[in-house]
Amino acid sequence: MKRILVIHGPNLNMLGRRETSHYGTQTLSEVDAGIRAKSGELGLEVACIQSDDEAVIVRAIQESRGQFDGIIINPAGFGYSSVAIRDALILAGIPAVEVHLSNIHAREPFRRHTLTAPACIGQICGFKGTGYILAMIALRDHPATQDVRTD
Repeated sequence: MKRILVIHGPNLNMLGRRETSHYGTQTLSEVDAGIRAKSGELGLEVACIQSDDEAVIVRAIQESRGQFDGIIINPAGFGYSSVAIRDALILAGIPAVEVHLSNIHAREPFRRHTLTAPACIGQICGFKGTGYILAMIALRDHPATQDVRTD
């Protein structure tokens, strides 16, 4: 069974209470419950974490190698500023998908480019919590996460 690490960045613990027009009304607990429910249907095992601390996120990415087959990351505000998270994603050497709840390309210009996206196999934005489900499907089906048989 493929294992996926889901990382929620800063301020996502405030979902359901902040800018619901952009982020929706689901709380982070509800988003995680939806992820866990769908992961079983997709034949995936997931672990979800949230942190407002960049170092915690970097460490989680570093430790993912050998433990997880893929990463789903919503870097939130760190996506625009964190070279450290970008580098950790590259060094992990496992496929990652960047997710944003809002459509970052339809918002303020500074949100349209993240430092972390180039370190990922793709980016999904604008679909609120459903973006995480789409990311799980993408990782499940991506060639880099496929089982390789040598027999």
